[in-house]
Amino acid sequence: MIRHRTNSQPGAFSRATLVAALVLLTSLTALSASLPVVKDVEWQPFAAQVRRVIETLDYLGTPFTALERKDINAALEQQDAFRLQQALDVRCLFGVNINPEMRVKVQQGTAPADLMEQGWRVLLVKVENDSGTTARLVVESQNFKRLHGSPQGDVANRWLDGEMYDRQPMRETLGGLKVEYRVISLYSRDVGQREARLSFNVGQGTQDLGFRSEVDVLFRCLPARPVVFRVKDENGQPTMASFVIRDAKGRVYPAQAKRLAPDFSFHPQVYRADGETVRLPEGNYTVEFSRGPESLTKVTTMSVTPQLAEANFQVERWIDPSKLGWWSGDHHIHAAGCAHYVNPTEGVHAMDMFRHCVGEDLKIGANLTWGPCFDYQKQFFCGTDDKVSQYPYLLRYDIEVSGFGSHESGHLVLLRLKNQMYPGGTSKDHWPKLGLNTLRWAKKQGAVVGPAHSGWGLQVDGLELPNYSLPKFDGIGANEYIMDVTHQVPGPDGKLVPAVDFMSTVDTPYTWELNIWYHTLNAGFRTRISGETDFPCIYGEKVGLGRSYVKLDGKLEYDAWCEGIRLGRNYVGDGKSHLMEFEVHGREVGEKGSEVKLSKPRKVKVKARVAARLNEQADIKMQTLRVDQKPYWDIERARLGTKREVPVEVLVNGIAVGRKNIVADGKAQDVEFEVDIQQSSWVAMRILPSSHTNPIFVTVGGKPIRASRKSVEWCLKGVEQCWSQKQRFIKADEMEQAKADYEHARTTYQRLLAECTTD
Repeated sequence: MIRHRTNSQPGAFSRATLVAALVLLTSLTALSASLPVVKDVEWQPFAAQVRRVIETLDYLGTPFTALERKDINAALEQQDAFRLQQALDVRCLFGVNINPEMRVKVQQGTAPADLMEQGWRVLLVKVENDSGTTARLVVESQNFKRLHGSPQGDVANRWLDGEMYDRQPMRETLGGLKVEYRVISLYSRDVGQREARLSFNVGQGTQDLGFRSEVDVLFRCLPARPVVFRVKDENGQPTMASFVIRDAKGRVYPAQAKRLAPDFSFHPQVYRADGETVRLPEGNYTVEFSRGPESLTKVTTMSVTPQLAEANFQVERWIDPSKLGWWSGDHHIHAAGCAHYVNPTEGVHAMDMFRHCVGEDLKIGANLTWGPCFDYQKQFFCGTDDKVSQYPYLLRYDIEVSGFGSHESGHLVLLRLKNQMYPGGTSKDHWPKLGLNTLRWAKKQGAVVGPAHSGWGLQVDGLELPNYSLPKFDGIGANEYIMDVTHQVPGPDGKLVPAVDFMSTVDTPYTWELNIWYHTLNAGFRTRISGETDFPCIYGEKVGLGRSYVKLDGKLEYDAWCEGIRLGRNYVGDGKSHLMEFEVHGREVGEKGSEVKLSKPRKVKVKARVAARLNEQADIKMQTLRVDQKPYWDIERARLGTKREVPVEVLVNGIAVGRKNIVADGKAQDVEFEVDIQQSSWVAMRILPSSHTNPIFVTVGGKPIRASRKSVEWCLKGVEQCWSQKQRFIKADEMEQAKADYEHARTTYQRLLAECTTD
């Protein structure tokens, strides 16, 4: 629900009068001429450049309206360059001509010269390039607040700021086309009418004679009001939520183009806690708000007027697994690199990531320091919860071996570290190239470890699971896992423990991730799975798109949550379906080794408390995506046709032996199967590709699990294929160790193969 409170405050009338006056006043925009339509345009590269502009405006939260898109799409379909220019010219505030001698002249376009007080606007520049130059287009102004290398001048007159947007999906420089469109961002410090002189150039000496590279524009700077957001959870308590705010033209607020942390420029949403503000020009807005996948996405409207003081929002849940002791977490997020900033060595600080976790109702956030940001972000590691944590939201810095060390053989997630620095140095530059050596070091200090984004390098054809085609093992996923899983290494007390605790899932194609896991489970290994997002690298949309829900009996703690991953007392997924209280023959997952001991073959009961939620309307486009198209895991992919139903499957040794369809209306229900166990096996439950439990291991007559000769043969071939791809990355002083470790894996799989009795 949403309620708006208004008040009458001093100056409100005068501000309203100012807005009315600005609307009525005639600006110089009215005097500007239509931009010339360029003839003889080469269609294919021009259309491609326009499509990049469309992508950029979408990315920056300033999309074309439905009416504009209709006109643009018609022009693209008809390959009509004249009509396409006309459709885009209405968004152009400037027209730039570069003559054959590379002299630049500029004129004002027909787009309204409207800016926002203390905010950014995104507009277009039409470039007629008679020179064919591929130089960078630069905008300058004596009114810009930042005048590099220039005297201070009149501070009062420097009310404007601006820059050309030349990052992806745009190109940094002009393309040399006869005509193309560029994106410009402009910021106003002030409110009211303000005049500015702007000039364009493509390098020294390219300004046209007679000041024609300059244009004077009278801007109308609309006032923006700080609106206080009152944000409550389902219990009426203050909280943080995600908000996507759009005006009547579909523009996102605050403008994405120049956002600074904690708001991210690659997000349409911002996160606001109860009592925080958003500055908005007066007008009508659509507000979409939610708090992670366990809440409903709600949409409301809001009118910003001089009388509006605050807006009230209350989040509504459809499920809360934490009430049953299941605590959500994302073991792989980053505070730097990829989508964050141009310079990944900077990144953002803990408080920025913390509010994103809270806004997505993610209880555990593992902030992993990695490659290009390692030597900057390492300062935040403390071996315990970061000081920004506020129970039950816990943030902690750990490490992903990525961009250094053994990353070519597969990235590694190292959780619950006590010491972040591998012995022998103080940076990322001295780490071992053999991943197993890193795992030995991490396990010695009690860390919980596993490969990141497991599917990369493990592509298989088709949707069959288990799949017996052999991947290339040429990526940065769970490639060397095929060797690592055969090893035990000393733990903190010197006793041997598995070298790998879990495989990461949810952020790569599910068949690629699950296939290698199913095969190693069939061989008798007991690796668990955990869910991750790899924010903002694989997924930049938000944290917690891949999650683990860990069952804890006591108070939520980061170390205990990681221990739950190690024990497999968790399920993974997108947060839109849940497989709670999974048990086989009375044994709950993660309890007493997740093991059931049978003296002889028999039928066992398999139970779970299951909940899933689909929107009533099917997303046909999502359902038709290939397995390698994002989102890789999503409840919509599991929908049965257009029904609001999904299948719950029970697995024995990776094969579905039972299925029940449930209505995905968000209501929790008990699901039960009876399964015939004839040999030692592993049992799990899934809603594919939305959620998956960890396995429960059922032994019969005390025999180990050797479920499939074909799986063990696949693993043995995988060791050889992995070695053929990874040996070239091993350092000379680690080569003998690497050869011995791989030979150990070969010997282990050969022994397991001899112990298999079934195909």
